[in-house]
Amino acid sequence: MGGGGGRGKRSVRGRATPSTTAAEEEEEEEEERKREEGEGILATEEDLGEDDGEELQAAWVPRLRVRGRTRPRACQSRQPRMTPWRLLRCCQWTAAWVPVLFIAVVICWSYYTFVVELCLFTIAAQEEEGKAAIYLVIFHLSFVLFMWSYWKTIFTPPVCPSKEFFLSQSDEEHYEKEERPEVQQEILKRVAKELPVYTMTSTKLIRYCEKCQLIKPDRCHHCSVCNKCVLKMDHHCPWVNNCVGFSNYKYFLLFLFYSLVYCILVTTTVLEYFIKFWTTNLRNTRAQFHVLFLFFVATMFFISILSLFCYHLWLVGKNRTTIEAFRAPVFLNGPDKNGFSLGWSKNWRQVFGDEKKYWLFPIFTSLGDGVHFPTRLMMDKEHVTGTNHHEHTRRVYSLAQMVKNGAQELFQFWIDSKFFCWTT
Repeated sequence: MGGGGGRGKRSVRGRATPSTTAAEEEEEEEEERKREEGEGILATEEDLGEDDGEELQAAWVPRLRVRGRTRPRACQSRQPRMTPWRLLRCCQWTAAWVPVLFIAVVICWSYYTFVVELCLFTIAAQEEEGKAAIYLVIFHLSFVLFMWSYWKTIFTPPVCPSKEFFLSQSDEEHYEKEERPEVQQEILKRVAKELPVYTMTSTKLIRYCEKCQLIKPDRCHHCSVCNKCVLKMDHHCPWVNNCVGFSNYKYFLLFLFYSLVYCILVTTTVLEYFIKFWTTNLRNTRAQFHVLFLFFVATMFFISILSLFCYHLWLVGKNRTTIEAFRAPVFLNGPDKNGFSLGWSKNWRQVFGDEKKYWLFPIFTSLGDGVHFPTRLMMDKEHVTGTNHHEHTRRVYSLAQMVKNGAQELFQFWIDSKFFCWTT
């Protein structure tokens, strides 16, 4: 009889266990709860409302039944998913390299045509090995310099402004919270006082990039393709898939120059055999097709590159970028396209450097750091108040002396003429 009263039962999720004290039952329930939480159970069906359930279904999150509860599949949630934005960026990145790939294919084909089809199969076949050897040596010299400058133009990253042009965290927070433009300009002016910035917007405001959140140095512009501010930005060239600026402008000019040299060499060399294929019995169907097509391609590229190269030579002589040629930089005294011009010789050295032996090689020799640029007004001021002050004073004194002597001679002539009239 005592056994019947002492063997009570309790139910724990459908299981029957011997009766225990109240403290032991609470410990078992606590351990059961902790064990279930450790298994990764996130929420019960009772805890999930209708809105939460619809959000999970809309997000296509697979759910598993675990002891009457639901949780997402961890293995599937860790898999990366290609969002439409990433897919668009991938397509844009691929499309940006298409022009470069096209140029690379044309260069490889021209190399094969000149070396194999022309020099080996055409010129050497006519027992002119010496002539073919000379052509190959000259061709490879120009080809190496051409590819070297092209490679440097493509893979030299554009230089961005240093940290000193970025707003401090406090100034940035103050700038973003402030809605009044005049107060925002006061913040920028206070920061720009300590920076070497002399140009401004057309409305005489501080040049500030909202995307990069920095004060733009002189001649710096934001490239929408690269999505960054580039020092002394000239333009974004799709044929090299890179921004042409302070870091690679010399390489870009040499790339244009050696492209012209390459095209001239190919055109003048191929012209002789281009005529022979049409006027003599010289026949080689495969070589004839390649040589004729190479002549037209080299001529076409030569004409198109020549105009671009001459335009950039003019820009170097004026010390302007392509952007500055269309929109003059604004100084305190107003817009001035020649604001950075220091004379043809100094302008040339700004890009190619002082060492003439490095001018024709794609090695960085440009003067400056891309941030500090001497202006025409600064040079004139230094000319007057700097090291040439005594020379300037001497010239002014000489000019005043000449004016004084001329006035005395003119006065003496007037007196003589009056005396002559009185005597007669």
